[in-house]
Amino acid sequence: MFIYNTTTKVDHLVLNKWLQWQNQIYIPEVMATGFFTEHRFYKLLEHDDNEGAIYVTQFLMPSKEAYQQYLQQSAPQLQQKALSKWGDKIVSFSTLLQNVQ
Repeated sequence: MFIYNTTTKVDHLVLNKWLQWQNQIYIPEVMATGFFTEHRFYKLLEHDDNEGAIYVTQFLMPSKEAYQQYLQQSAPQLQQKALSKWGDKIVSFSTLLQNVQ
């Protein structure tokens, strides 16, 4: 099992709208690509959130090949949509995780 993990800091000025967009638009669009089997969405606790709240979105997939295909076929368009909509009001970075249990 592999996990495409994105951590995002969200400016408090757009937080409620971003949460709505994340749940109603972004996550459904990513899942609709067909590369992922499920998703998880978390709020990071116990951090200084003066500059923004931090959230983690995880998309689970069965193989590293699915991740590579997602990066090539779908990620650029979805990332551009987010950048166009939120600009500098969010800052994100993504990592690939592997379940070792």
